[in-house]
Amino acid sequence: MERVQSTNLHAYILIAIALFLSLSRPSHATKQFNVLSFGAKPNGMVDSAPAFVKAWDAACGSTDAAVIYVPKGRYLVSPVRFNGVGCKSLNIVFRIDGTLVGSEDYMFLGKEANWLSFERVSGVSVIGGSLDAKGPSLWSCKASSSNNCPAGATTMSFVECSRINVKGVLSLNSQMFHIVINRCRDVKLDDIQIVADGKSPNTNGIHVQLSTNVEIRNASIKTGDDCISIGPGTKNLWVERVTCGPGHGISIGSLGKDREEEGVQNWTVKNESGVRINDVIFYQGIRGTSATKIAVKLDCSSKTPCTRIRMKDINLRYANEAAQSSCVNVLGDSTLGNLVKPQACF
Repeated sequence: MERVQSTNLHAYILIAIALFLSLSRPSHATKQFNVLSFGAKPNGMVDSAPAFVKAWDAACGSTDAAVIYVPKGRYLVSPVRFNGVGCKSLNIVFRIDGTLVGSEDYMFLGKEANWLSFERVSGVSVIGGSLDAKGPSLWSCKASSSNNCPAGATTMSFVECSRINVKGVLSLNSQMFHIVINRCRDVKLDDIQIVADGKSPNTNGIHVQLSTNVEIRNASIKTGDDCISIGPGTKNLWVERVTCGPGHGISIGSLGKDREEEGVQNWTVKNESGVRINDVIFYQGIRGTSATKIAVKLDCSSKTPCTRIRMKDINLRYANEAAQSSCVNVLGDSTLGNLVKPQACF
């Protein structure tokens, strides 16, 4: 009788262990989709956009977490849209080890509003990689005053998206804006590098509008227009450890990318609706004539004051008079170097 009870107890223990192991295993694996398997060519000559779309469709159709992998190489990619409607996977990662390039013919991208467009996606991450839009050919067209130049494409846009993570991405020579966040929620941008010529037109680094809970950290932005432009409807924005220049600094309240802007006329940083500006450097070649006597204005809220705003190499004039600066709720700030005109107000 004791032997039977011992055998039954041993069986119960084995069943319990098996049940524990089955419950402790992840219920879903991560599936990987290599764009080469869908026809992408890493030679920079054959349009790989159809392969990228096929890889996206396969990832969306998976009920597991998915990784779309772009190996090393150069991939010519025409404008492509990644649509999240009907996606089964709640976690899709674009892991890019290669470089995505546009064509030297600016019409290759310029005929569309966006180059890489994510629409109505949720739980998507873009990790690593370089995006070279070959913008100089379009900039030259615009500089020639030709009426046949298209407006150009934004390099990467997110529209009506949520839970977005962009990390370690290098954006080069965008035709227009580099990264646009529009009508999105819960977006994190980290370790972003943006590079374009200081005279490149309308090449805002990061534009945010009608979006909530957006974080921009550890960014180096060197471009020809606003480093970060913050449009209407932006709430709970955190900007931290951003190096800006060349460029027009951080603009809040911009009316949109069609606004024409020649030189630096007025520099305004506002802090409203939970927008938090912290540890930002504005510098390098900010010179010209201000349209108003207050050439540098930092207007922050008492609840979320601006902190560690550092200025360097600023020389702005107002007509034949000395320009002035204005500060409201600016704490713990400093200047870098000797040339800061008008004199900082903190």
